[in-house]
Amino acid sequence: MKKRSELFFSAIQVPMDAAMLLLAALSAFSIRNIPEIIALKPKLYNFPLDTYLNIIFIIIPLALLIYAMEGLYNIKVTRKFWQEAMKVFSATSIVLVVIIVTIFLKREWFSSRFIILAGWGLTVFYVTIGRYLLQKIQKYLLETRSIGVHRLLLIGRNGKMDRILKLIKKDKSLGYKIVGHVETASIRVVREIRELKGVDEIIICDSLLTDSEQEKLIDYCAINNISYKFIPTTLQTAKFEAGIFNGEPIIEIRHTPLEGWGKILKRAFDIVSSSVFIIILSPLMAVVALLVKLESLFENSKGGPIIYKNERIGSDGKKFNVFKFRYMKWEFCTNPNTSAGKKALEYEKELIKKLSIKKGPLYKIKDDPRKTRIGTIIERLSIDELPQFFNVLMGDMSMVGPRPHQEREVAKYNEYHRRLLTIKPGITGMAQVSGRSDLEFEDEYKLDVFYIENWSLWQDIQICLKTVLVLFKKRRN
Repeated sequence: MKKRSELFFSAIQVPMDAAMLLLAALSAFSIRNIPEIIALKPKLYNFPLDTYLNIIFIIIPLALLIYAMEGLYNIKVTRKFWQEAMKVFSATSIVLVVIIVTIFLKREWFSSRFIILAGWGLTVFYVTIGRYLLQKIQKYLLETRSIGVHRLLLIGRNGKMDRILKLIKKDKSLGYKIVGHVETASIRVVREIRELKGVDEIIICDSLLTDSEQEKLIDYCAINNISYKFIPTTLQTAKFEAGIFNGEPIIEIRHTPLEGWGKILKRAFDIVSSSVFIIILSPLMAVVALLVKLESLFENSKGGPIIYKNERIGSDGKKFNVFKFRYMKWEFCTNPNTSAGKKALEYEKELIKKLSIKKGPLYKIKDDPRKTRIGTIIERLSIDELPQFFNVLMGDMSMVGPRPHQEREVAKYNEYHRRLLTIKPGITGMAQVSGRSDLEFEDEYKLDVFYIENWSLWQDIQICLKTVLVLFKKRRN
């Protein structure tokens, strides 16, 4: 149920946006007539203010319509400012394109490129600032006067609901007040709480709720203008396609969009992006290779390989070698089938037992004593992983996906963890941009499964861009 305050603030956004659009148009017109601007770029066209305003009064309703189509007048008290700012930017850019096309077709309109571009920039700025101030007032009233607070009833007692309860109590800016937390979805109990305290929204998380009980509760909420929300099970959130089989409706669960054209698009993206990164980073990789080789020669006359091939498990359980710049001393990177390799493996098991900071199938050794001096630096900055672009180019890995794990780690998987092996492993992924190596395995698994179920090419591009931002953050050793 929408609160009156939300309806008021949503309604007032329309005249405020109109005022900001008019202010931006007048500002652009005024700036154009500043002597310094004229001296810098002489005016090619002159038109009176009244003619200009007549055109602006046509553009403003058009802009407001486009804003509405872009969802800028959705009624929600807890909007995220930067998301709204980006929507203002994109919607105003659409208005700009429409104006440019109109001017091209209707030459009697003004043809000042300066006013058009200045008006676009000032509109984005003014509308964003106006909405920011309005949002601050709305949130101030929400947090201090409880104006616009939604009275929330929670149904179900489990870990998910407990986390929601804790979050809502901690963060008042979410706009909720807990009026009750009950175990079962009894209409009688819900009615009593509504009559006593009032209920605007219900969030339910009860796996034992029958279809009949849920249908009754939905009808009750609809009749009494109560928003009904529920936390779904894994099956309910799965991607599915509906169809007809032998005259009967049938639903097929889609495990991932990475089928057919999705798979082709992802492979094409991998080939292009890995090739570009290899070309751009080749000077850095050459320097790192030289440093690794020089350190090996100084510390050990026998040297050691620059690139270490580490066997991992890829898609469909196939084994392949991950390429990495060697950041450990060579005696700890030898073949595990040799006597020296078995000794190194035993030493690693001791380190895992004493120094591993991760739980579950994976391990992460804190202050690993096997690293070289150069290796410590390149591993902390993730430079050791640059040769994996060649893995992507060869088709063993992808730019984005679950991280590849060793066979002994995969052997410790629970059965459901094997979903990670249904697509190619990646150089980076949702887990890496969300917490890198600091995440626990179960949290990493959930992020990777979400990625598998909701893959898109745009999401791959976003994850790659985010990886660049987090790449140089210091790791936990």
